[in-house]
Amino acid sequence: MQTVVRKRRTSAAQPTSNHSKSGAREKWASEKKNFHFDIWFCLMLQNWVLDFGRPIVMIILPLEWFPLNKPSAGDYFHMAYNVLTPFLLLKLIERSPRSLPQSSVYLCIITFVMGASIHLVGDSINHRLILSGYQLHLSVRENPIIKDLKPTSLIDCFELLYYYDEQLGHLMWYIPFFLILFLYFTGCFTQIKEEKKMPLSGWLLLWPSALYYWYLVTEGQIFELFLLSFLAMGALVVHRWRKGSSLDSNGEFLFYSFFLTMGLVAVWVTYLWNDPVLRKKYPGLIYIPEPWSYYTLYIKDSR
Repeated sequence: MQTVVRKRRTSAAQPTSNHSKSGAREKWASEKKNFHFDIWFCLMLQNWVLDFGRPIVMIILPLEWFPLNKPSAGDYFHMAYNVLTPFLLLKLIERSPRSLPQSSVYLCIITFVMGASIHLVGDSINHRLILSGYQLHLSVRENPIIKDLKPTSLIDCFELLYYYDEQLGHLMWYIPFFLILFLYFTGCFTQIKEEKKMPLSGWLLLWPSALYYWYLVTEGQIFELFLLSFLAMGALVVHRWRKGSSLDSNGEFLFYSFFLTMGLVAVWVTYLWNDPVLRKKYPGLIYIPEPWSYYTLYIKDSR
């Protein structure tokens, strides 16, 4: 008799357990489809504070607090950025309604951390050179504090440092960054009208996010990479639209952010189009001056 009672209790408890698991799965699926304000806001905030803010905090804080032979406040900001950004990108990937290739995601995150860490070292030394009189709007060999170095092989060492900081570090940092965003973007399509509407919070985040991407593209000198990512997104939108799908709220936020960034870059280039000094520093077909080069050329000495 007791055995029969236990079986009845077990059979009665199983539907409740299955119902709770089903409800949890439905809730998680619903969260994946909603606008991810928490992640987009955290990404925007830490990008502005830890990336854009690190050279500013190094300028504001007294040099006596952070000797040249010790890490600066900006270096600590960079360290925090190198930890928080890949974490937030992984959380963003987790919210994707589409199953993404995990091996590609992990490889991107590992490369991202390595590239950002290379940039941390190079940028830290570069800041100390600026405090010693290095001018960002001039090339390495044209800088007054560099061109008279003896032996001249030291100049080659500084050019190697510049390569690690501004070229290799940026490529290993930004290629996986935009690749992860694009992988996430591939899952941001829906045929349900209710999921296509971007909330007011998304529209409010658009401008600060786009303004940060403008800084990233111009200061990082990665316009070609950004343009390629934007064109790939546009091609994917057209392709999916022909199949009857359109962007959901998260896809709209990401695509509109990139669209506004393109406009801001165009305004920046138009403003400095005829600048003779910056034209010499940034030769070639694609002319995208760096904001901090503009700062050392026109703002730093006028303060």
